Amino acid sequence: MSRMMKDEVPDGETYVVIGAAFEVPNQLGPGFLEAVYHEALVVKLNNRSVPDRREVALPVYYKGNKLACSYRADLLCYDGLLVEVKAVEKLCGKEQAQVINYLKACHLDRALLLNFGTRVLEYKRLYRPPVSSASSSSSSSVKAVPGRQAT
Repeated sequence: MSRMMKDEVPDGETYVVIGAAFEVPNQLGPGFLEAVYHEALVVKLNNRSVPDRREVALPVYYKGNKLACSYRADLLCYDGLLVEVKAVEKLCGKEQAQVINYLKACHLDRALLLNFGTRVLEYKRLYRPPVSSASSSSSSSVKAVPGRQAT
């Protein structure tokens, strides 16, 4: 029996967070700073009983060693879904690379990159596949699943 790839069918938790995220700009409209959308998203997630923690310090690892510094995640939902909130004109490779590095360094498997700075919410699902002893840790091994793009 073949296993489905993670990006073929979205998991229920990312689906719920994306659904909540779409409601935020519908109520607020465009033009706010990232912090406003971030706070509104937290309210909406709480309304939907989504377990979340804000500004969570996540440990960063290098070659199996925990570093003294940490990464502060915008949101951590369901104790394993990293949510990075942006309010920029358009997502580019910089934001995606940042989240991919967080996934790898913090040993997390999935993330949502949400951009409230466009006319329509822009989002990407990002996954870090399991590390095998034969594979390298290059960024090309991380799958990016595009969501809705602003037009």
